[in-house]
Amino acid sequence: MVYQYVVSLKNKQTKYIDIIGLLLGVISVLFFAREMIVVVGEVPVAYLIGSIAVTVVLIWNVVYSSKGKKVYYSRALLIAALVWMKMPFFQWLTFVFIILALLEYQVKYSIEIGFSDQEIVFNSLFKKRYQWSQFDNIVLKDGLLTMDFLNNRVLQREVEDDEEDDADEDEFNEYCRKQLSRQAASTSSY
Repeated sequence: MVYQYVVSLKNKQTKYIDIIGLLLGVISVLFFAREMIVVVGEVPVAYLIGSIAVTVVLIWNVVYSSKGKKVYYSRALLIAALVWMKMPFFQWLTFVFIILALLEYQVKYSIEIGFSDQEIVFNSLFKKRYQWSQFDNIVLKDGLLTMDFLNNRVLQREVEDDEEDDADEDEFNEYCRKQLSRQAASTSSY
């Protein structure tokens, strides 16, 4: 489908996802270190390599995050998942860590809303499709998208600052106004 306009919303959940990834990595390293200390005799190589690798990835992510760059903790989670398979307890965490690592990219992805002549599509984990007839008003003003549904529900979110965005707010608002008036005219003619 061809979209006349695509609006990307700011994703404010990334900070919380990063904190969860960091905590899970640190907790894993602590458990791996505990297991190395408790095991009498030889130190299992998997715990040592896993602890070092997860720690390096965590430090790398913290440094890059402090510079304002986007980071992903999925590498640390996947390495930790491999080591959790070797642990004598909580081996089921392997699956949890793998699932969290795979979902991280999707959760951090900015929600995009595509506006076409036929419908409006929210590109999220599960795509949501809406018809123009379900909206009373749609306005983009000062970096804030407001979508007023006919059922009195309102969605209001900040849009991402895109330099390559060639669409003007006035053009977008005029397009939405035409689509909404076209839908209103077609529903009133029945």
